[in-house]
Amino acid sequence: MEFTHLNGAGEAYMVDVTEKRPTVRTATAQGEVACSPEVMAALANGTVPKGDVLAVARVAGIAAAKRVPELLPLAHTIGVHGCAVEIALREDHVFIQATVRTADRTGVEMEALTAVNVAALSIVDMVKGVDRSAYIRRCGITAKSGGRSGDWSRELPTLREQPEA
Repeated sequence: MEFTHLNGAGEAYMVDVTEKRPTVRTATAQGEVACSPEVMAALANGTVPKGDVLAVARVAGIAAAKRVPELLPLAHTIGVHGCAVEIALREDHVFIQATVRTADRTGVEMEALTAVNVAALSIVDMVKGVDRSAYIRRCGITAKSGGRSGDWSRELPTLREQPEA
């Protein structure tokens, strides 16, 4: 296996994408925040003491997708041209799905993952006063398209295929 982010001396470096042609690329990630029945009810009723948890989480995820190069040292600065963070309540968890689009030289998988994880962190932060046991689980890329490696998807239920709470 060849490591693309190591130079001949085995040192980490940022891959040069200057010569790559910009193409349309999309990535989707999803994750969950497991919560107590009390928190799920408060989320459904809009009675979490800190306010509109889902709206804050959605905005936090979008903002995070645009800041990936500040968090991941070898990530390229790319234009995030579209980012949708969808959140839905399920029986025992909050389901989060983020889709990020660009027309750039490298993919947006890390941006989609970051959007999901920061949205999830925001939910945990806002409900921790009610449920200290809330936790993030099952975060991962579910699909990507564009670029040299083409399209890829994982067989997981999407937001619309998840059963409602």
